[in-house]
Amino acid sequence: MTEPGEINIIDKSYNYEIKEKGSRFRTFAIPVENEDEISSNLQNLRKKYFDASHHCFAYKLTDTFKYSDAGEPSGTAGIRIYNAIEHYNLYNILIVVVRYFGGTKLGIGGLGRAYYESALSVLKKAEIKRKFLYAKVFIKVDFELAQKMFHLFNNSDNKILNVNYSDEAIFECLIKPGTLETTIRDIINSTGGKAEITTSERIFY
Repeated sequence: MTEPGEINIIDKSYNYEIKEKGSRFRTFAIPVENEDEISSNLQNLRKKYFDASHHCFAYKLTDTFKYSDAGEPSGTAGIRIYNAIEHYNLYNILIVVVRYFGGTKLGIGGLGRAYYESALSVLKKAEIKRKFLYAKVFIKVDFELAQKMFHLFNNSDNKILNVNYSDEAIFECLIKPGTLETTIRDIINSTGGKAEITTSERIFY
């Protein structure tokens, strides 16, 4: 997957339940950052709802995705949950549908619709927020140059997250990757080459 420049995420966890011919579909939408968080959440839900018939899921991160039918007929559960994620173009999300079988078979078509509607219904409740990709950069300057840094960032789409003051000022900043080279050049020019610049990881903010 190509790393996107911006992503849609849900702001917190949500759950919702629907019933279809006696079967209960309890759905959980959970914001996640990595596969360790996904594994932990799946394990917790399987433990809590150990008596359920199925724990079907789909997830999507910025660099990977996966879905599972978890014993349901192929194509009826995991991909349908994933389609709901794609409907809202979401990232960093795990959706788990916990099914309790009600005794009446729904058929392939009915089962697929139930899983899709379960996932779609929980997402209809969610507040969706947009995050943008930034490069995290640390900039160390002499104390008397700090005001120039504030002026430079106040006139851009980039952000100052934090400033630590001692004998020097250390700025923790977020710079849009497309402007990174230009911004670093502006920092060097405005400080007379006296800035110490360290580029860190890329994050969504």
